[in-house]
Amino acid sequence: MQPIGPLMWEHRLIERMVAVLKAELGRMASSDCADPLAIDSAVDFFRTYADRTHHGKEEDILFRELGGKALSDEHRRIMDELLAEHVVGRREVGCLVAAKERYVQGDISALAGIRGHLGRLVEFYPRHIEKEDRDFFHPCMAYFTKGELNGMLEEMWEFDRKMIHERYGRMVSEWETRTAP
Repeated sequence: MQPIGPLMWEHRLIERMVAVLKAELGRMASSDCADPLAIDSAVDFFRTYADRTHHGKEEDILFRELGGKALSDEHRRIMDELLAEHVVGRREVGCLVAAKERYVQGDISALAGIRGHLGRLVEFYPRHIEKEDRDFFHPCMAYFTKGELNGMLEEMWEFDRKMIHERYGRMVSEWETRTAP
C-alpha cells in the first residue's frame, strides 16, 4: 500500500460527512432554525478528523517529504494551492463556530452565517478532495522510492496512533486549568 491509501480512505469519510451536512442544510432551510449540537458535531469532525488527522498527515508527512523533492512546477503549484485551501477550510470552520455561538446567544440573524459557512464547506471539500485524488496524490508517488513510500506509510500509522492520545490529553489539561483552585 502507498501512503496515499489511508488519505484516500479518509476522503471517503469526509465525503460522507459532506452528504450529511447537505441534508442538514436542507433541514435548516425547511425549519428555519439550526441545531447547535449538530453544528458542534460537524465542527468536531472537521477540526479533529478532516483537519488535525487528515490534513495533519498531508502537511506533516506527505507535503513535508515532497518539499525535499524536485517537484515539477505544476506539482509545486498544486501543493501550494492545497496548503492554502487547508487554511480556507480552517477559517470556514472557525467562522461557523462564531456564527453558532451568536445563534445560541439569541442572534437569529446568525442563522444566515451558519448556512453560509456550512454551504461553503459542503462546496469546498468535494473540489479539494477531487484535486488531491485526481491531480496530485497519484502523480506525486513517482517522486519516492519504495523505501520512502513505506517509511511515510509507517509514519502515518504512528501519527494516527498518537493522535487520539494527544487530543484527549489536551482536553483533560484544559479542564484541569479551568477547574484548578
